[in-house]
Amino acid sequence: MSDHKLLGIAGSLRKGSYNRMLLREAARIFDPAEFVEADLRLPLFDQDLEDAAGIPPAVQRLADQIAAADAVVIAGPEYNKSITGVLKNALDWVSRTGGAPWADKPVAIVSATGGRAGGERTQFALRLCLVPFRPRVLAGPEVLVGLAPDQFDAAGRLVNAINLEALEALMQALKAEISR
Repeated sequence: MSDHKLLGIAGSLRKGSYNRMLLREAARIFDPAEFVEADLRLPLFDQDLEDAAGIPPAVQRLADQIAAADAVVIAGPEYNKSITGVLKNALDWVSRTGGAPWADKPVAIVSATGGRAGGERTQFALRLCLVPFRPRVLAGPEVLVGLAPDQFDAAGRLVNAINLEALEALMQALKAEISR
C-alpha cells in the first residue's frame, strides 16, 4: 500500500538517460509511494494545433498526472546551459490546460550531467520556468550529479555517497512538504 502518489518527470527521452536513473533512485528512496513516470513524447507546442484540435490527449494526461500527484520530482539534464526543449515544451503545453495543476504542488528538482557541475544551470532555469505556475519548489538540498557516467552502477543505483545522502535528504524534505 502506498502512502503517497509521486510523479516523476525526466527531461530526457533516452531510455538509459542518467536523469531517468536518478529519477528512479529518487522514487526508490521516497518509497512507499505509488510512482508514475510521465511521458514527455508530446507534439511541439503549436497554437494552430491547439486551435484546430484542442489540447492533445497526451498533454491532458500529463496535466492530470501532475494534478493527481501528491508531489513531483523533475530530473533534467543541462542542454546548452539550460533545460531541455522536451521539458520546456511540456511546461508550455501544460500551461494551456485548465485547473492550474502545478499550483501549490510540492516539487523537487534533481539533475545529472556528464560534466562536473551536475546541472546547476538547468536547475536555476527550471526554477524560473516554474515560477508562473506557483508550485512549492524545494530549495534543497541540491542534488547535482556531475560526471554521471561514473555515479551509477549497472543496476542504475547511485554509488556516490555524497549524492546519495543529498538525494535521501531531499526526498525526506519532499515528504515533509506534502504534509505542510
